[in-house]
Amino acid sequence: MTGPATGGPRVVLVGPMGVGKTTVGELLADRLGTAFRDTDADIVAAQGREIADIFVDEGEPYFRDLERRAVRAAVEEHDGVLALGGGAILDDGTRALLSAHPVVYLSMDVEEAVKRTGLNQARPLLAVNPRKQWRELMDARRHLYAEVARAVVATDGRTPEEVAQAVLDALELKEA
Repeated sequence: MTGPATGGPRVVLVGPMGVGKTTVGELLADRLGTAFRDTDADIVAAQGREIADIFVDEGEPYFRDLERRAVRAAVEEHDGVLALGGGAILDDGTRALLSAHPVVYLSMDVEEAVKRTGLNQARPLLAVNPRKQWRELMDARRHLYAEVARAVVATDGRTPEEVAQAVLDALELKEA
């Protein structure tokens, strides 16, 4: 199957870390009979190291530059389901690029986020006080996720399969 009339991904998933973009994205790709791609995985593969290590070794600005380039490449090359890293929408150019594509913001509340991400040290932006830091991240990002999204799908209390179905329904996509 091909992407939208403008070319590019059939679905782009955005949202905070731990919301399930990869899990839901893989389910969506399977249901749509297309490929799945995750820009965080692209960065890890290209760099040969984990994102947390990039943050520690090179700093957030360096990572954000890698992320911006990975998103641009994926949007230009991929016509399936695409998941973006949680902070990808911080870049003005990325948000502008996404405006021509079917973007779904997967949301969750703070209690769900803490339950899903826990005290995971592999998430560098939540290393000290996860609950407080997640709230601060979401205060800074929530409006940006909503700005790029054609639809918002809440994930709280839902299985990945239910979330995938909600995304299909929101974008009025038919399974393959």
